[in-house]
Amino acid sequence: MMASVAPGIPTSGIPTSGIAISETRDAMGRAAASDVAAALRERLARQGRVRMVFAAAPSQAEMLDALAGERDIDWRRVTAFHMDEYLGLAAQAPERFGAWLTRHFFSRVPLAAVHLIGQEPDPDREATRYAALLSEAPIDLVCLGIGVNGHLAFNDPPVADLRDPKQVKIVELDAICRQQQVDDKCFATLGDVPTHAITLTIPRLLDASQLFCVVPGAAKRAAVEQSLYGPIGEACPASALRTHPRCTLYLDRDSAPPRLQAPARA
Repeated sequence: MMASVAPGIPTSGIPTSGIAISETRDAMGRAAASDVAAALRERLARQGRVRMVFAAAPSQAEMLDALAGERDIDWRRVTAFHMDEYLGLAAQAPERFGAWLTRHFFSRVPLAAVHLIGQEPDPDREATRYAALLSEAPIDLVCLGIGVNGHLAFNDPPVADLRDPKQVKIVELDAICRQQQVDDKCFATLGDVPTHAITLTIPRLLDASQLFCVVPGAAKRAAVEQSLYGPIGEACPASALRTHPRCTLYLDRDSAPPRLQAPARA
């Protein structure tokens, strides 16, 4: 069951039915996980396999924890991908997004397959390899977030392209994105944060059948506001979510812009 839905979204934005506001971050995570689980069950009832892409970030932790506890999901028929990875970190570095997702989710459910983004020895070749894996069959579900700078995956404003011809590419991370990794306590200092990464592009993410976008915290409020009400374009990459017919946005009280604030479920 969803948290309460806020009224007043313009027709050019995500439909009213696609925004759920919860009173707390934990409640937001549970609401999102419940909806992801329902979508999984529905798809598994009518197709043999489901292919999913996951974001790796502290903003996703509550949702992933709740999703791992959902019952009656045949995870043995679910193949998992993730949407971005740092370049320049050691293969076993705990800060790698593949390692984070393995700790928080991939190791907790019996998935059919997990495809992690590598980086050695040639990042460009790895981007090509990963794009080929993604292209083998349609992507059904994507669980993602929005960055402080409005990015989707590592498509920061300077490198984002809403019509990107690539599926996976190498990018340079902007200063706001790198500072967010420190603020999220993923790295101790800005100097520790890698400067480059591999990322799925915006068209690749939006090609999925259904999107579940989980965005907690006051630091994301301005990005949410721009995503919903600002111009659709690379200045706020997450504004592209408004072009997708089946995107649900999950917010808590801290991340919801003032015009969305309506009574929310505890």
